[in-house]
Amino acid sequence: MLDLLITNARIVDGTGRPGFPGQVGIEAGRITLVEQGLDHEMDDDRHRSVAKSDVESKRARRVLDARGQVLSPGFIDLHSHADFSIMSSPAAETQLAQGVTTALVGNCGSSPFPARSVDAVQQDNAHLDAVLSGEWSDAQGYADEVSSLVPGINLALQVGLSSIRNYVMGPVDEAPNDAQLKEMTEQVARAADAGVFGFSSGLIYAPGSYARPAEVEALVTESAKRGLLYSTHMRNESNMLLEAVGEAIETADRAGAKLEVSHLKSMGPENYGLTVEALRLIEKARQRGLDIKADVYPYTASSTRLTSRLPGYALDGGKKALLERLVDPQQRLSIGRDMASRFGRDIDPEGVVIASLGEPGSTGAEYYWTIGKSLAEIGRQEGCSAEEAAMRVLVAHDASVGIVNHAMSPDDVASVLAHPLVSVASDGWTMSATGTGKPHPRSFGTFAHVLGKYVREDGLISLEEAVRKMTSQPAERLDFTDRGIVEVGRIADIVIFDPDTIRQNATYDDPWQLATGVSTVLIHGNAAVEDGSIDNRRFGRVLRKG
Repeated sequence: MLDLLITNARIVDGTGRPGFPGQVGIEAGRITLVEQGLDHEMDDDRHRSVAKSDVESKRARRVLDARGQVLSPGFIDLHSHADFSIMSSPAAETQLAQGVTTALVGNCGSSPFPARSVDAVQQDNAHLDAVLSGEWSDAQGYADEVSSLVPGINLALQVGLSSIRNYVMGPVDEAPNDAQLKEMTEQVARAADAGVFGFSSGLIYAPGSYARPAEVEALVTESAKRGLLYSTHMRNESNMLLEAVGEAIETADRAGAKLEVSHLKSMGPENYGLTVEALRLIEKARQRGLDIKADVYPYTASSTRLTSRLPGYALDGGKKALLERLVDPQQRLSIGRDMASRFGRDIDPEGVVIASLGEPGSTGAEYYWTIGKSLAEIGRQEGCSAEEAAMRVLVAHDASVGIVNHAMSPDDVASVLAHPLVSVASDGWTMSATGTGKPHPRSFGTFAHVLGKYVREDGLISLEEAVRKMTSQPAERLDFTDRGIVEVGRIADIVIFDPDTIRQNATYDDPWQLATGVSTVLIHGNAAVEDGSIDNRRFGRVLRKG
């Protein structure tokens, strides 16, 4: 007998083919039945439905009527930073409310391992609201810690270049020697042995930005040998975007790697439209045999650390060295001048908004009043330039400052989202339904936003295509063979939602609002969300490759 039979659903199975009416049966956490057709017959004489409830109750312990709703695979978020926040918010309410059942973490070159000090990892990633508990040094130890908490969603891990580099060399701007490079490749292999799914780079963030192409290629080659995905936050997403795409392609070509271009975008007004050519480069590389795709979040604002807007040399040696430079008048002047030189090109001081702040530093100053204000606004209020405002906030809060950066074109976002080689991803990390600061709404509503705005309201893509971008396509990138499609034998990670009402409610000004329109989320066949309410129990797992 089935554990659960879901009837009267519009099944959008994740493949991209047209949806169809039908029912899905689940037993022992897997899909064991997919039938087309409704579970009722029309009585022509009386013009009403005659439910076959007696028949259904005999073959299922429980029957769920999904009339008027879509049943699809659970959404797979290819780009998340939940590995830094899941320990403080294991229920992952923001994800379940929008139908996410699995998240790929360890993106942009940052993972919680390898680690010499868990406290140091937490401090280095304060802009991700990192709250880490326990002790570990490697991927296996981290996975065990998270597994003991029983996360609300599934996590697939990656190991990050910046984390490996910091572990082996520290946050220094220099090339590794032969022994260091050997140790770095060994860390990739060790993480692969522990079951991670990918190796990531964040070539725009120190210390990953200090990695030379040959170093990156050596590590990607090792990851490719181990069958890992290579996901990259490229070296540039503004005026050198096309060169950065070229570097990523060349690295993957030489290494024989499967390449995922993370959150493809073009920053700054003078660079709008470059995404069209970037997509052509991806298409051409794929046509000649490279396994390359990309992902995107459906917003015109990014979110990251404020230090990423500083010149690279400012962070040589890490946060401590940066803060020492910022209290030296001459170095502060130089850093501010180099930061301001980017204004109008890829940084708009009116669009860089403070989202979160770490604890006040040793100066005794605090700038919590700046949350929700742009660098330009802060400068006007402080009577200083926008770059000086940025440096004041950084010094006051130990360089742990998160930002939302409004810098992209709606047309670029739409063109990337519509492309068939591009998956939907959030780049989010806020897992809790309540908190402080003004985090990017993408953590609360990426998937609901695509279904509500870009499918229902704008008609940019079909419902079936949107679901494919959220399910089977990201599953393929991770070599999942048991998730991502509604099909007999697959794990029952399933979402049921109302296509007419699903929506993001979070805004930039008021982000702490869960998405609505999802009625049911099943993880391994268990009801994590039922009748729109999140269950107190948790059913996620740390997934392991191989």
